[in-house]
Amino acid sequence: MYIDFTDWTMGLVGGLFIGSASALFLLGLGRIAGISGITGDMLMGNKSGRFMENLAFVAGLVLCPLIYAQVAEAPVIEVTDSLPYLIVGGLLVGFGTRLGNGCTSGHGVCGLSRLSIRSLIATGAFMVVAALVVALLKTRLG
Repeated sequence: MYIDFTDWTMGLVGGLFIGSASALFLLGLGRIAGISGITGDMLMGNKSGRFMENLAFVAGLVLCPLIYAQVAEAPVIEVTDSLPYLIVGGLLVGFGTRLGNGCTSGHGVCGLSRLSIRSLIATGAFMVVAALVVALLKTRLG
């Protein structure tokens, strides 16, 4: 299935789902739905007493696309099969989320909606670096 991202309705529906889920998480649990923070808390065995809550959140992130794939044709996603690229990319993402005190979901979705200046700066930095990396890879790797 090819998804035409120029179709504004797909972006609108996806944005409504993400925004609603983030708002419900904040209103229901009083927590920011930052994926890196929740996953890190769960994996590092933080003594917050929220292990099951964090596990349910992460399980939902993994299971929902699998359930969706059972009822609709999943879009084709191409990822490199280069193990060194995947390892370096994963390490850079992990380093960046620690350096920025959060990831794109925490800053870009939750932080911006709360009018956080720190999140505005972090999201701007994410976007600029992402554009530079894409431009660099396109020129260097063809």
